Amino acid sequence: MLDRQVDQTKKPVDGGATVRAEQAPQAEEETRLESREALEPQLAKERPRRRRGTRRFLLVAMLILAMVGGGYYYWVANRDYESTDDAYTDGRAVLIAPEVSGKVVALKVADNQFVKAGQPLVIIDDRQYVIDLNQAEGTLAAARAQLAALQYAADVAHKNYPAALQQAQAQLASAKASLAKAEADLKRQQSLPRQATTQQEVDAATAAWRQAQAQVDQGEAQVRQAEPVEQRIGQATAQVDDQKGQVEQAQARLAQAQLNLSRTVIVAPQDGWITKRNVEVGNYVTPGQQILSIVSPEVWVTANFKETQLANMRPGQPVTIGVDAYPELHLEGHVDSIQLGSGSKFTAFPPENATGNFVKIVQRVPVKITIDKGLDPQLPLPLGISVDPRVKVR
Repeated sequence: MLDRQVDQTKKPVDGGATVRAEQAPQAEEETRLESREALEPQLAKERPRRRRGTRRFLLVAMLILAMVGGGYYYWVANRDYESTDDAYTDGRAVLIAPEVSGKVVALKVADNQFVKAGQPLVIIDDRQYVIDLNQAEGTLAAARAQLAALQYAADVAHKNYPAALQQAQAQLASAKASLAKAEADLKRQQSLPRQATTQQEVDAATAAWRQAQAQVDQGEAQVRQAEPVEQRIGQATAQVDDQKGQVEQAQARLAQAQLNLSRTVIVAPQDGWITKRNVEVGNYVTPGQQILSIVSPEVWVTANFKETQLANMRPGQPVTIGVDAYPELHLEGHVDSIQLGSGSKFTAFPPENATGNFVKIVQRVPVKITIDKGLDPQLPLPLGISVDPRVKVR
């Protein structure tokens, strides 16, 4: 009985402990649930923060990876190329200036018009030049007529002067013959006795001898006068040559007058577009005065690369060209040549590095790039617009 009572008395005790033991986990679970429920708002607030932090970290990491990858890709894609933004379209602009002075009477072109070689551009009043041409033609005709007369005189001189010498020589021979006869007559008269002749006959013979002597002297003078035949012919020939020079001068003046007259019509020396026209009808123009320019259709690119970019650049390397004015236009070309001198070397006042304080500056060297294809006739390339060349150097 005592044992049963003890057991009965223990039962409630053991049962309470068991109940308490069974209730303890439940209490802890409930406590945890209550504390969890209490912390749920705070956890709900912290959860988005963690997510945002995680996202931020992932975004920064992805951005860094993208930047590193993009930089590596850019370096790989551009290591074989050299480019510059200091590049412009270039070409030939021919300055047009009159070669004669006068008033402009007609203007045959308009601004930005395309013209062909030989096409009239400006017409200058030609009346004075027509007068000069007519005067030059008259002067030439007179010089030619005088030349013809002198040539006739030279031909006559070639015949007359030798004939005159022969005539003088013949007259001298006749005078000498007469002198010999008169001298013989005089000696005969002087050798006769006084009874066989008279003083009158002696005087007559003496006078005849003296007259014959005078004729011989005159004949000798005429011969001496007629003897320089070659000199007189040379003089006539020299006059012809001098007149030929006058004719040539007159021909030159005529050619100059014709040239001046032709220059009153200013024509295009080559194909191209009219630019910088600063002349109007009625203006008085003078030789050398710039009145307009013609831009040639041939266009190339002048790119000013830094000297540090020229190590691998060579003529013939391919070039892709972007045009700022026409983003949709993509040109292709090649390196034509590299100028043997930096841009600063050919300025009006090149630097003198040997004087004053020297500061090293990276120089730029002009590179000529020829455009091979990609031009659009509907999109003209004005000279001096910006382009972006990209040269493949490897």
